[in-house]
Amino acid sequence: MSTNPIGSVPAATAGAAGAASSAQANGAGTAQSSSLPSNLQISQAGFLQLITAQMQNQNPLDPTDPTQFLTQIEGLSEVSSLQSLQGSISGLASSLQSAQVLSGTSLLGHSVLAPGSIATLASGGTVSGAVSAPTGTRSLTVSISDASGALVSAFNLAPQASGLTNFTWNGATSSGGAAPAGQYTVNVTAAVGGANQSVSPLVYSKVNSVTIDPATQALDLNTVNGTVALSSVVSVE
Repeated sequence: MSTNPIGSVPAATAGAAGAASSAQANGAGTAQSSSLPSNLQISQAGFLQLITAQMQNQNPLDPTDPTQFLTQIEGLSEVSSLQSLQGSISGLASSLQSAQVLSGTSLLGHSVLAPGSIATLASGGTVSGAVSAPTGTRSLTVSISDASGALVSAFNLAPQASGLTNFTWNGATSSGGAAPAGQYTVNVTAAVGGANQSVSPLVYSKVNSVTIDPATQALDLNTVNGTVALSSVVSVE
């Protein structure tokens, strides 16, 4: 049986073999890691060339175990499959993101009900919202304050037996006048068991545009009352 001389091994293969032999001769793991770059990569063609060179230059009297070659080939196959899968997942994520934005545009011009205490009153308009009354609530009080924190209006609600209790402020002040257009703060207090308990309100907001949050890749709705996460929307009008 004839074998190819060591000198016929491609330069890249011989260089890698020489580096590995040098590291083994030094006997230290740190020496080996320093002689081979940590970002060393090899293509499929280069990998097959390396395997071929190993087979051509093995010792005929002590051939390499074929299982080792199969293990190396399986490793390359797994890496290639993972890279292909990663590319497919990235493409799917981009498609889903585009579909999410397209779906969000259907909400433009609509009002969404979501947790929040800021409400925008248009000239001659109203402010609507809802509240989930705690168990045992006897009455609810909705308070409307202006940007300075001054109380503008307050009114009572009878809580619903189940579900949300809706409310609407017609823009009238406690003195009977009309409140100017602008942003107001909504606070809700529930009378439960003889004590008052603060309750987080939900407010309707008109959607002006939609965006993708670069940090979470979630869809956000830009409304007249601020940014609202699509996942927090309770209902749409």
